Amino acid sequence: MKNESGASVPYWVKDVSVMDTQKLTNNLTCDVCVVGGGIAGLTTAYLLAKEGKRVILLEAKAIGGGETGRTTAHLSNALDDRYANLINLFGKDGARLACLSHARAIDKIEEITKEENIDAAFHRLNGYLFANNREQQDELMKELEAVQQIGWRDVVMRKECPVVSLTALPCLQFPEQGRFHALKYLAGLLKAFTEKGGQVFTQTKVVEFKSGNVATVVTEDGHTVSSNHLVVATNTPVNDMVTMHTKQAPYRTYVVALSVPKGAVPDALYWDMDNPYHYIRLQTAEDRGAATDLLIVGGEDHKTGQDAHPDKHYYALERWARLKFPMAGEVEYRWSGQVYEPVDRLAFIGRNPGDADNVYIATGDSGHGMTHGTIAGMLLTDLIMGRPNEWTKIYDPARISLKSAGEFLKENLNVAAQMKDYVTPGEVEDPSEVLPGTGRLMRKGTTKVAVYCDAEGVRHECSAVCTHLGCIVSWNNVENSWDCPCHGSRFDPYGRVVTGPATKNLEKL
Repeated sequence: MKNESGASVPYWVKDVSVMDTQKLTNNLTCDVCVVGGGIAGLTTAYLLAKEGKRVILLEAKAIGGGETGRTTAHLSNALDDRYANLINLFGKDGARLACLSHARAIDKIEEITKEENIDAAFHRLNGYLFANNREQQDELMKELEAVQQIGWRDVVMRKECPVVSLTALPCLQFPEQGRFHALKYLAGLLKAFTEKGGQVFTQTKVVEFKSGNVATVVTEDGHTVSSNHLVVATNTPVNDMVTMHTKQAPYRTYVVALSVPKGAVPDALYWDMDNPYHYIRLQTAEDRGAATDLLIVGGEDHKTGQDAHPDKHYYALERWARLKFPMAGEVEYRWSGQVYEPVDRLAFIGRNPGDADNVYIATGDSGHGMTHGTIAGMLLTDLIMGRPNEWTKIYDPARISLKSAGEFLKENLNVAAQMKDYVTPGEVEDPSEVLPGTGRLMRKGTTKVAVYCDAEGVRHECSAVCTHLGCIVSWNNVENSWDCPCHGSRFDPYGRVVTGPATKNLEKL
């Protein structure tokens, strides 16, 4: 299923459109300004409004129009970075707090759905981490030992997986996981927020941030919002130029959704241990108002802008899904999204390093955006209200871990390596070589040009130099976008910003 631009559309958009409100048309003041209308921003805004704060939320697109609308909506504290690794990085106490914070986030989503009467198809269910070979089976045992060390005694080893076609080897069973309908939840949260006096402005892109005792943001149209506290919850912080972008890396991730006979697959979450790994969940026939269940399979992650043929990942996912689920029918949906992987595996939530004390960020979802976003809402609310929170240290954006120095170096050497694109030849020598509906890079003197040919055969040229830190963008034929291989900025075929950290469009030629 695709939208008008040719980009893939997630399942969630089928029955809940992204939510538009009104555009900001004047200058305003408030207690807290939140930039970003995904789950992190809206949860933070809602919880602060409950505390009696005057909150204004600004979103460049529509509510849920970013990565929250492209989630697979797993709700899990069985973190895919593994507790054995988290113990090594943060110690037993830090790993325990990570586990408890994600568990509390699931509880908070359940609590809000009940309190605000949101029909978001929330369900509790088990999660299963399964091995595909003997080496992975040994890793399963290490993970069981790790969760026992942090006090999670309810996790058990099962001799066989509930889906026998997935594996013949053992699996770990994680209780009290969850799933829900992401956009129905956001729609309910938006309604509850506005009923508590919150103001929301969509199609309102912030292009400038001014720190100080009073923080001020400036929109693309020149309007301002001034506030005592500023929260930037935009997947990756668009108010930072360098610091936070050296501590996390952007990855594209892919999803296919196939019909399966009702009840053929036990309703649970499933993850394998491959690299890149695969994850599975269901949207049941009852929840989606259909005759069949929907099997949602994700994975095949790769660095953003660093794969010349991203469409191959859809085919790889479908092959894997049909191998593991022989009962699977046709592919009904497919889409991709973008996740940010922190070098030390946990999100960055708290005060923005090197900024005024009243400026906060939430980023580094690490594939657990729904729970990390909810953690952000709870933690940032406590920080702004002046309350202590035991999660503050492990999620502190200013934290430095010597144990993750190797990963930090690897990711930033990868960024530096992308500068070679300045001296490589173009993909075409003349714009006429670019076929309708595609984009190609062309060398012009000492620089490179991004050439897009629209459906009518008209060629559009803009600079291929990303406006964030100057890397050369590449064409993404899955989403019809120009993607930056350094820090994940994305632009539409005509060079307009789709996602940050860039805030300026590619230069028109």
